[in-house]
Amino acid sequence: MGGPPNSQAVPLPDKLPFRLVSKTIGSGAYASIRKAIPRNASGPVIAVKFINKEHAFKAGRLRPKQIQIELALHASVCPHQNIIKFISHGDDPAWVWMALELAEGGDLFDKIEADEGVGEDVAHFYFTQLVSAISWCHGKGVAHRDIKPENMLLSAEGDLKLADFGLATQFVEPKTGKRKFCGMVCGSPPYIAPEILTVGHVNQKRKNGDDKVGYDPQIADVWSCAIVLFVLLVGNTPWDSPVMEESHEYYDYVTSKGRPQDELWTNIPTAALSLVRGMLNIESKERMTLENVRKHPWFTRMNVHLNDKGKAANPMALATQMLESLHIDFSAPVQSSQRQRKPQSQADPMDIDNKHLHPGWTNFASTQPETPIADTPFDWEAPPRLGAGTSSSQPQTAHDRVNAAMSVSNTAHPQLPDLFAEDPSMSQFSATPSVPLTLTQVARQFKDIVPAHSLARFISTLPPAQLLPMLTSALHRLNIPVAAPSSAALEGPDGCVSLRVKTLDANQQPLQGNVLVEKALLPGQSAAMEVLEVRFMKLKGDPLGWRRLFKQVAVLCKDGIVGPDSQR
Repeated sequence: MGGPPNSQAVPLPDKLPFRLVSKTIGSGAYASIRKAIPRNASGPVIAVKFINKEHAFKAGRLRPKQIQIELALHASVCPHQNIIKFISHGDDPAWVWMALELAEGGDLFDKIEADEGVGEDVAHFYFTQLVSAISWCHGKGVAHRDIKPENMLLSAEGDLKLADFGLATQFVEPKTGKRKFCGMVCGSPPYIAPEILTVGHVNQKRKNGDDKVGYDPQIADVWSCAIVLFVLLVGNTPWDSPVMEESHEYYDYVTSKGRPQDELWTNIPTAALSLVRGMLNIESKERMTLENVRKHPWFTRMNVHLNDKGKAANPMALATQMLESLHIDFSAPVQSSQRQRKPQSQADPMDIDNKHLHPGWTNFASTQPETPIADTPFDWEAPPRLGAGTSSSQPQTAHDRVNAAMSVSNTAHPQLPDLFAEDPSMSQFSATPSVPLTLTQVARQFKDIVPAHSLARFISTLPPAQLLPMLTSALHRLNIPVAAPSSAALEGPDGCVSLRVKTLDANQQPLQGNVLVEKALLPGQSAAMEVLEVRFMKLKGDPLGWRRLFKQVAVLCKDGIVGPDSQR
């Protein structure tokens, strides 16, 4: 049960040089990630990415050569403290696997509030680390070409770890030093540099005998880094894509010479504006280089979160600030958390190829191509249960100790908000989000305060017969078609009920995943209490888009959510 959708019947390789110790912890359209340890030791814990060949090569658009390039280029840029370490790889007739460093802190952008972003210091901290990683790659002659939130993970101490070199390219020949330009159109539309699409259109229309034109992937990476900085600061991208005819926001940016009317730009700190504009120069030859970025006054500013080695100076303080920035306002209108974009073209918005490119174009690449996703959910690893106690076979974490302490709490219904106040995931439902004191007293690492698992989850005391219709109604109100729950699901089965989600985010990009509803038992002094845990598991798309969707559903289901206080 470890494969991607539609492939549960295909067993994973049985002659692995390590032992798998978890269910799925991450996924793509044709790949899944699980934890593993050495065969004869308890550590270190690593991450293993399994790529299903049938899905990648047949249903998807990935070529076998691309995987070989990814393996070689990822290995060539290691080691670096802000890049996921490549350890080894292998394959069998059905699978290709890669053993990688485990990002114990989880996804960075799962911990950033949609449409709000993080504070200036936290944004500067992660931008500094991103620039360090990309500059190192460029120094090795490697351009990443897929810089976006999905590819930014965290270490146990909260430091950034760049991942996924599936679209990377060697733009400098190591032996000769000769530079090359690229013609392949690749990346994610909100983060892609405009010259990449321009090159694609020119090459598509060229006549027989005309030479292909190319773009500089090194300077294209700079553009993507700037979009990430923008998102860190305000919680949204500045436009859907850099195409004037299809994006009002981009048209406004170009025609105003970098001074658009869009209110998001007013949230960029004044000292950072010239940096963002310089990196987002639409003329690639005039765009700021990373060398110049590192000399910019805003980049060189002092930062309490950054030590002299470029790492987190105080991981617990960093985690506290990030957790307290996450907030769900139950009094807000549903659409207030999503900035509505103006309509783009009349092309099918779910078809990424048709969005900017000629329908016959075949060399557009993406690390997560559109493939069928089955109704059967992944075999996901669940986060630590509230009050579930500890396991003698696993190291005890701060969360374990808090949960163990909570297990003696009174589980009468009026006390449930107090019980959940000790779970860091629940602070986002508080009128004034804060890190539980009990947690800060035992925390030793960033991940002890901000859990690695997704924070897109909530707890309900409603029975399935009430909660499931509430969830489906909320999704329907957001124009997301989901099937009505079965009679067996409404009666409260022992297993997991899965609601499949397939929609578009605010940037008109595909967003897919599952809403899982599972029973959980909370131990108490007299008897265990049964609650329902609802988890939003993203399969594909922007983490901020998924966070935005979660917030909207939470507001619509506010009467069914138990939180640390009663602001509703």
